[in-house]
Amino acid sequence: MPDDTGILDFLRACERLKTVVRSGWTSAGERESVAAHTWRLCLMAMVVQPSMPGVDFSRLIRMCVIHDLGEAISGDIPAPEQARRGGSKSADERRDLLELVRPLPAALRDDIVSLWDEYEAATTPEAKLAKALDKLETILQHTQGDNPPDFDYAFNLTYGREYTAGDPLVVTLRAALDEATRERMT
Repeated sequence: MPDDTGILDFLRACERLKTVVRSGWTSAGERESVAAHTWRLCLMAMVVQPSMPGVDFSRLIRMCVIHDLGEAISGDIPAPEQARRGGSKSADERRDLLELVRPLPAALRDDIVSLWDEYEAATTPEAKLAKALDKLETILQHTQGDNPPDFDYAFNLTYGREYTAGDPLVVTLRAALDEATRERMT
């Protein structure tokens, strides 16, 4: 019998992702939540999946669901801020993830951490696609959000470039989003 209390404690802690905001703005002019970003990332995975026959969809979607869980503890650090700091938020986010999953049964905790590590390494087909879609979802939100006047659209043009090259569908989506970014810049 699983530790139901630990599962509920974990789920309660993850609720924070509904209110942790990102640097993107919605089309209604509200700050985007991490949960909203994750939802559309999962939707993107679902709609591109038919074009990705070599990708294990179950693994991909699970990776998309958990990729930002650690942000429930310390929040989101916007990509431009990460670039200014000159480092990666990976170690901090992994530490927060380990704290978040602590109440879970060991097998479930290990599965989530393993998926997160795989996502971060971005070496498997599923992790590569999850990383690419994560970057594309962010850029998509930036191109359709009601952003403040000083919003840095130029950052989109280089953001995540290393993850969005290779797969023809991802390249096509990236090109369309780059064009939308250039339109927003004018």
